[in-house]
Amino acid sequence: MLPLFILWYTVVLAWEASQLLTSGAKERKIILFSPEVSQERGYQIVRSHGGRVVKELPLINGVVAEFPPEREALAALARHPQVQALEEDGIAETCGLPCPASLTREDIPWGVERIGAPAAWERTMGDGVKVAVLDTGVDSSHPDLRGNLKRRVNLKFPGYPAGDGNGHGTHVAGIIAAAYNNLGVIGVAPRAEIYAVKILDRWGKGYISDIVTGLEWAVKNKVHIANMSLGTSSQSLALKKAVEVALKAGILLVASAGNGGKNGEVLYPARYPGVIAVTATTKQDTLADFSSRGPEVTVAAPGENILSTYPGGRYQVMSGTSMAAPHVSGVLALILAANPSLKATEARRILEETAHKLPGLTPYEQGSGLVYAGWLGVSSDGG
Repeated sequence: MLPLFILWYTVVLAWEASQLLTSGAKERKIILFSPEVSQERGYQIVRSHGGRVVKELPLINGVVAEFPPEREALAALARHPQVQALEEDGIAETCGLPCPASLTREDIPWGVERIGAPAAWERTMGDGVKVAVLDTGVDSSHPDLRGNLKRRVNLKFPGYPAGDGNGHGTHVAGIIAAAYNNLGVIGVAPRAEIYAVKILDRWGKGYISDIVTGLEWAVKNKVHIANMSLGTSSQSLALKKAVEVALKAGILLVASAGNGGKNGEVLYPARYPGVIAVTATTKQDTLADFSSRGPEVTVAAPGENILSTYPGGRYQVMSGTSMAAPHVSGVLALILAANPSLKATEARRILEETAHKLPGLTPYEQGSGLVYAGWLGVSSDGG
């Protein structure tokens, strides 16, 4: 049985690598069509300009297509009267940083403690709130996650297993909802429901169109919160449109600000209006040196030396705004579980109003402040 597993794993890795090599040899574009353009017509337009559709994006009435590197054909496509936009399908990646050796312990992680989650558990643990983790996948066998992991889907490589060959997605999921079970660690909302949406490969990378596909899945499956611990420096009309559709559907979108440091701008999708952009703080309540900052920042959350779940039943310390964002998603899950009738906009308002301003940090560094859930344990209303 073991040799078969090794062979299967090798085949999957080889296939992923071949996809990257194949894509690199062609021009990969996102095409947004006018609202009246049907799927069939869209295919015709692409083919007539020498392209091949490789992915459909029905959420935004668009497609991803590959073209030979012929500038004249692409220029003609961009001028087509039924094409709203033609853009690069840029690369997005996780916002986590290299981590030290893994640990095995039972603990309430410092970040969960710092934002007051244990006090909130007197009232709610996030029951019934659906959180989509758009990431590298989640290890379904992890003892701290399997009870709360309701579904896994592989949108990056359809038809292949939806496991986590990177570890980033499993770590993020644990910050949100590692179970309260006397094992390992405890997440911010230990009874929230995790929906693992694999849109990044084992190297933590994916295309902008993969994020669009993930948001489409989130809309169709009516999740409450979508956590995106990832980012790209490429502005994309396709991604902006997908974000707008998801927000209109009532989904709370939480994204990492990025790890660009003091000179780093907030990445997309965190930079788009309506998305909750999260910076990272330290145990000393300072801004983490690696954290990006800017006028788009909404709130801050713990993101340095965060202990959480890791594939193979392990636990790992990781840093990054990737770790800060799921703290915010967890707090939102607690708010929604305590107040099921709240609209997404109301939950966001409460999140910002109950955040704690950190001395010495500017709005560009912390937005409304460090998120805090402790008030839920003593409050009987929605804030």
